[in-house]
Amino acid sequence: MSTTQDAQRPKRALILAGGGLKVAFQAGVLQVWLDEAGLTFDDADGASGGVFNLAMYCQGLTGREIADNWRLGDPKRGIAPNWRGLVRGPFAPSLFTLERYRRNVFPAWGLDWTRIRASGHPATFNAYNFSRNRLTVREPASLDEDFLVAAVSLPVWFPPVVIDGDTYIDAVYITDANLEEAIRRGADELWVIWTVSRQRVWRAGFLAQYFQVIETAANGHFQRMLDRIAANNALGEKGEFGRHIEVKLLQEEVPLHYLVTFSRDRVAEVVNMGVRAARSWCAANGIEVTPVDEDDTGPRTRLAFTEKMHGWFSFGETDPRRGASLGRDRGIGLAFRLTITMDGVNRFLLDPLHEASVSGWIHCEALGGRLPVTSGGFNLFVQQDVTGHQRMYYRLHFADSAGHPLTLLGVKDVRDGAGLDLWSDTTTLFVRILPGHVVPALDGSDLHGTASIGSAEPDGIVGAGVLRLTPLDLLRQLTTVRAHAPTATERAEVVRRFGQLFLGKLWDVYAQEVLSSSPI
Repeated sequence: MSTTQDAQRPKRALILAGGGLKVAFQAGVLQVWLDEAGLTFDDADGASGGVFNLAMYCQGLTGREIADNWRLGDPKRGIAPNWRGLVRGPFAPSLFTLERYRRNVFPAWGLDWTRIRASGHPATFNAYNFSRNRLTVREPASLDEDFLVAAVSLPVWFPPVVIDGDTYIDAVYITDANLEEAIRRGADELWVIWTVSRQRVWRAGFLAQYFQVIETAANGHFQRMLDRIAANNALGEKGEFGRHIEVKLLQEEVPLHYLVTFSRDRVAEVVNMGVRAARSWCAANGIEVTPVDEDDTGPRTRLAFTEKMHGWFSFGETDPRRGASLGRDRGIGLAFRLTITMDGVNRFLLDPLHEASVSGWIHCEALGGRLPVTSGGFNLFVQQDVTGHQRMYYRLHFADSAGHPLTLLGVKDVRDGAGLDLWSDTTTLFVRILPGHVVPALDGSDLHGTASIGSAEPDGIVGAGVLRLTPLDLLRQLTTVRAHAPTATERAEVVRRFGQLFLGKLWDVYAQEVLSSSPI
């Protein structure tokens, strides 16, 4: 954008809202907005966890550098138990301290307070002055390490920070995105990245309810500000702010706990989720982006296993359950044996789509017997519209005995329903066979995956059915797992990381009452 065009556009403010460790997603968005879309901002504001990204932004780091700081970091290096305080029992000042952020994380991120204070980016950092009962806003010129730590010092979890005799804590109870300050400083557009959960699901337990109180405060204040802006805009120049204010909101349900997270892979995956979400958001809003090639960091490794499933299928049916029922009555069996290969395990684990290649065969006597799979793909645990709902996708290209190209599309729908459904969810595949070789988008939404696995029109489908994995098949499958890496230690690490991903995703679905997102 030229200098003239930049001067003529509305004044933009970048709003880096809080969200604990969920702001790793925010870093992925910044990679796209700042680097790939080349967006510039006239002002910026950060609150709670968002101040970390704001500090790096003010220092002059690129979006990619901010994102990589989160991708390459280890959440275990940042927090340590407050052992000295815990000996005081119920009178302990906090459960943990942020001293390791000061010693380990800030230096690893390359934070330079001199460069931040000399920043050319107008910005505001928020913390709550408990001693004076007021929100305190600082610009980069007066930012120091103590104030940055104070801005994320969430009561109970971390001790307050005393600055010049006053006690400071995280501002989340007052604001998690200081839109008022950005408007006061002249912003016409508020570009907000919001990661605090808005699912509105109340869960039992002290830990869950602590963070639900946080969500209540953050979302409540944010919604009040959105309502005030809407009322202002309805009145035009006579409104509260005297001008039209546009909110450009990118919000996401991020599958990462606010604080209880120990997995580097999970944090890096969330960063990449932010990249994907921002690219989609920009496309939907008519903003051109030039994607940056992703580095497949880490050693070249491979993991493979073989899966065999079988069931029933019926021609001309669009509903998999009905197709399976009719297929059983008519004696039309369907089975496959696939080798699923993750070539580049690091890429597979950190990509939110978790995509692998497939090879093998499909067997159906009615289609001509055993038919080789010529190409296709598999996706392990793709998050749907809310956390706690995952899907596995299968896309198998093959041809019948007459040479007609066909595609088997399948989905395992993994969500926590009534009763004990973990086994049935992860071992039941709803399938359709379509004419031709097709690659649908991974955006289905209905219970049995029918929206995501092909057209529902009878003339656009060969048939449908259901395949299942038996306990014996699963035991056999476990014996087929093969890791490929230079050393035995690296091979064991490949298997460990894959197992951690698999168990963590199951936790996200079936153990949310214990912790909203898996800690591993």
